[in-house]
Amino acid sequence: MAPTPAPALLLLLAALVAGPVGAAACQPGVYRQGPQAFVVIGPPLPGAGGAQRTLSLDGRRGTTGSGPSPWACEADLASVTQPDGTVQPWPRDATRQSDVRFVSAATRLAGRLIEPAGGPDPHRPLVVMVHGSEKTAALDSVYAYMLVAQGLSVFVYDKRGTGASDGDYTQNFELLADDAAAALREARRLAAGRFGRAGYFGASQGGWVAPLAATRSSADFVAIGFGLVVSPIEEDREQLLDEARQMHLGPGDTAHVEQLSRATASLLRSHFARGHAELARVRRAIGAAPWAATIKGEHSGDMLRMSASDLRRIGRARFDGLGLLWDHDAAAVLRRLKVPLLWVLAADDREAPIAATRETLLTLMAAGKPVDAYLFPDTDHGMVEYRTETDGSRTPTRITDGYLQLLADWIRRDLRGGYGRALRLQPRGQQTQARTGPR
Repeated sequence: MAPTPAPALLLLLAALVAGPVGAAACQPGVYRQGPQAFVVIGPPLPGAGGAQRTLSLDGRRGTTGSGPSPWACEADLASVTQPDGTVQPWPRDATRQSDVRFVSAATRLAGRLIEPAGGPDPHRPLVVMVHGSEKTAALDSVYAYMLVAQGLSVFVYDKRGTGASDGDYTQNFELLADDAAAALREARRLAAGRFGRAGYFGASQGGWVAPLAATRSSADFVAIGFGLVVSPIEEDREQLLDEARQMHLGPGDTAHVEQLSRATASLLRSHFARGHAELARVRRAIGAAPWAATIKGEHSGDMLRMSASDLRRIGRARFDGLGLLWDHDAAAVLRRLKVPLLWVLAADDREAPIAATRETLLTLMAAGKPVDAYLFPDTDHGMVEYRTETDGSRTPTRITDGYLQLLADWIRRDLRGGYGRALRLQPRGQQTQARTGPR
């Protein structure tokens, strides 16, 4: 059974009938009426006329001062329009923030420690947030403030080559894991005496990076949202096959999809030294099949549709210039991991299909590894619920209810009740409502 809606949710739902209120900039942070009645407000969105992103505990997202939004900003007050038309101010939490520059692999990175208001708490968990593949700055992340609002200390940092950090943008897991390990050391130094357990939360690509960082640092836990326990090569293959199922391809066409995956894998593994002839044979076999014009995968669809001459000339620069470890053995990393691990899966994830990851997690659980895994139905990458359009595409509607609270409660080792429609996975494939605490 889902938990009773928090007061903030009831107020937000009721206020959606109200019109917009004049907006002025708020400082990014947590704006609160009570323990469970709060909203997180991010920095002004580029090109949005000063509107700022909002995120509520139940996963509903919006912006200030536009359309039907009940939220408006003025200095350090967030105003919410109530059903009767009155406006109620919610003040900003007086969080403690410490900006810092730290060094990893001879590169200066920009970080920020955000701690809840109040005195030091030697039992409060400390979380380092590990990036996905995005190139955006992270210092004002609404997700960081969402965890802070739930009583955690959070260290965020701009990924190398993004925001205020130096260096070149990369997707090399080894280098990114070194950066995450350096971030945890810096976070521990800054928060000394004011925290208990310390570890990582990683989303999407962070599912590859955070566990690897935990094997080379003093992490006490790792939490992952919508990540994969397969290699980047396998991710592309799983996406291709998932698309083939959605298009109802027959055995012959599906075999061609498998051949396409193997050909592009040869190109990537050899850094485009081998595989061109193999891909040419696959192109001839596929011919003018209609699905060839739309299939994507992570990269194979684009490689299929690029001319052979262009692929030889610029293929490596286009597809292999970010240092990806194409055969990264994510399962081996998890087998080496000795600390508790949380893994949250989006059941309908098109960008990161979950079948192989789920089976690996169940195998690790059956082997006695300290793994907790949860599955949210009807959710896509990012743990978002969605609306399916007439052309089959999906439009995200909100972060699924329960996900944000599950993360914080698990990290605090204080799971209670249910979390939206989350199912907790069991070693023998059984599923139960998410009610029990972490191991």
